[in-house]
Amino acid sequence: MSFSGLRVLALEARRANEIAQLIRINGGDPIVVPALREVPLDDNKEAFAFAERLFANQFDMMIFLTGVGARALDSVISAKYPNGPALRDALRKLTVVVRGPKPMAVLREWEVPVAATAAEPNTWRELLTAIEGRPERRIAIQEYGRPSTELYSALQKKGASIIAVPVYQWAMPEDLEPLRFTIRSLISGEYDVLVITTGLQVTHLMQIARQQGVETQVRSALGRIVVASIGPSSTETMQEHGITPDMMPTHPKMGFLIKEAAEQAPGILERKSVHDNHPTKRIT
Repeated sequence: MSFSGLRVLALEARRANEIAQLIRINGGDPIVVPALREVPLDDNKEAFAFAERLFANQFDMMIFLTGVGARALDSVISAKYPNGPALRDALRKLTVVVRGPKPMAVLREWEVPVAATAAEPNTWRELLTAIEGRPERRIAIQEYGRPSTELYSALQKKGASIIAVPVYQWAMPEDLEPLRFTIRSLISGEYDVLVITTGLQVTHLMQIARQQGVETQVRSALGRIVVASIGPSSTETMQEHGITPDMMPTHPKMGFLIKEAAEQAPGILERKSVHDNHPTKRIT
């Protein structure tokens, strides 16, 4: 099965071309409007403070949440300390933990041993399970765009001392008009499917909707189309905004998301059309 020509809205930024191609391959008509942009922290005081403490052997464990963040941290520290201790050498003295396969690939490339990996769907809950019972208490965590406050709180309750290391952050697009136009189009019924690859896309979408005074209309519009979330972390953020997705893929990866959304979307839309006059459980 495929999207069969359905209009598929994606709010992807970094991998916009890739997701558009995947939607086309699976029979959809892609509309890609970035809802965020990546902003490197050039003057990254937190990363520099972390590096000083790392080189002074003040940590027992380092948790990497993303592969992109791991590489960015390496670049930031190497630029600041070109002749100093290498990040990779310092990491070999620690217990290193990763959230999923992407940071695992980076650490493997660096030849840094990884002591624990979170199982799918790679949320903070699986991370806690992966390190349950370990003795390390001085823990550094590489952030991935927004603070993982649930993870920090859970570790602190277990007696850990936490330092967050933000390496990059996400901001609103510099030009907000495409997103405003997308919101107007969404309300007027121009899309059949919305695919979400990170919860922050929804946060920004709803922030603009709130500024325009159409937050309720956006929620109603999302109730009439298929909303697909890449995984539990994104779903949690969506639910904070009163939106529950119609489907999640079997694995939290973009390829699985698009393929399985293509397979399920026509049926979901048909069921929604049958119950058009009844409130759905998705809108709270």
